[in-house]
Amino acid sequence: MPVFIKMPSLSPTMTEGKLSKWLKKKGDHVAPGDVLAEIETDKATMEIEAVDEGVLFEIKVDEGAENVLVGATIATIMEENDSEEDMMVSESNSNSESNSNSEGKSNLEGTNNLVSIENKNKNTNIEYNEKKITSDLPLDKTTSEDRIRISPLAKRLALKNNISYRDIKGSGPYGRIIKKDIENFDNLKETFDKNLNNNINSEKNNFNDVPHSPMRKVIAQRLVNSVNEAPHFFLSVDCNISEINKIRNQINSGNLKISVNDFIVKASAKALENVPKANCSWNENFIRYYNNFDISVAVAIDDGLITPIVRNVESKGLGEISIEIKDLADKAKKGNLIPEEYQGGNFTVSNLGMYGIKNFTAIINPPQSMILAIGKAEKKPVIINDEIQISEIMNVTLSCDHRVVDGALGSLWLNKFKSYIENPSLMLI
Repeated sequence: MPVFIKMPSLSPTMTEGKLSKWLKKKGDHVAPGDVLAEIETDKATMEIEAVDEGVLFEIKVDEGAENVLVGATIATIMEENDSEEDMMVSESNSNSESNSNSEGKSNLEGTNNLVSIENKNKNTNIEYNEKKITSDLPLDKTTSEDRIRISPLAKRLALKNNISYRDIKGSGPYGRIIKKDIENFDNLKETFDKNLNNNINSEKNNFNDVPHSPMRKVIAQRLVNSVNEAPHFFLSVDCNISEINKIRNQINSGNLKISVNDFIVKASAKALENVPKANCSWNENFIRYYNNFDISVAVAIDDGLITPIVRNVESKGLGEISIEIKDLADKAKKGNLIPEEYQGGNFTVSNLGMYGIKNFTAIINPPQSMILAIGKAEKKPVIINDEIQISEIMNVTLSCDHRVVDGALGSLWLNKFKSYIENPSLMLI
């Protein structure tokens, strides 16, 4: 029986993805566990493995294709006893069933339905969003009597480029319209548009348009939602890190190198442990309080920003935290993080001190309720025991979701954090 390879959902926020690279080509024999392709998600690059044995009969989505909907068929595998006619009949039945199910579920445009599919390798359920494709073009309003034979990929290309395929003569089996037919038709329009654009921009070619990456789209959407939905307020305090640097000078004389950021991550978890009411997130019908202390650490990468998570920080030593943060940051920059390493987290630390930034305010990473912005430490004169001393002062700013964290609660947490930073030995208790 033919096997249809679908675009998987590899993160909770993923509704579409980019097919970065095919590692198998049409006609190749594949076995369970073989890597078929690389998918670029909103967070990282992941691999798709075959779960059945057979021959890669057809590749429906080309390398580099963007905005491929979750659940869309990207390739088909023909098993040993399958014929090409079986493949076409099976695909036709699959498309008819898919269209029937889509029409029967909802009449609302843009409704996202959660669908559960079985992962044959891991025997787990993965939820993904199945988007209903709609169009105002008359070509979509065909009846069963005048249905046009067209492949799903060709139809998607036609809808995307506003091409009416009613009058296009298909070159596929039984007169079916395939991808090549849409591309040949679209090339005429593209040539005209390109010549027109060249004439318009011949004197003003002073910009370069770069398409949004999947990650950048998700970052934009999540941050806009955070700013619009969560009423932010900000609390700022100066922390003396002189004692931390004394300890670092002693520890870092060996092979292990501890950074100030490692102390910050540890102090954040300890402060949450001391102020459990701040370890929470807002939901429409309830406030969720967490019993674990998982700290997200913002890491800058080429396409934007990602927040890998150091889990159960309160139970880990500074050396273990340091090694884990370095490992997660390295994997993030190489795009090798797995979903479990960046999904979740109770609290985020964002440090721009290494870029020379003295202070800033950060946008909360939903559904979390707080994020801590770390600025550059500077030597300043301070009064200690009625004496002026030169100390290293670091400014931190806490962003809070006012729906769940009030000013007094945020201040209590920030004072606890400051106490741990200025008295780092307390972290060892």
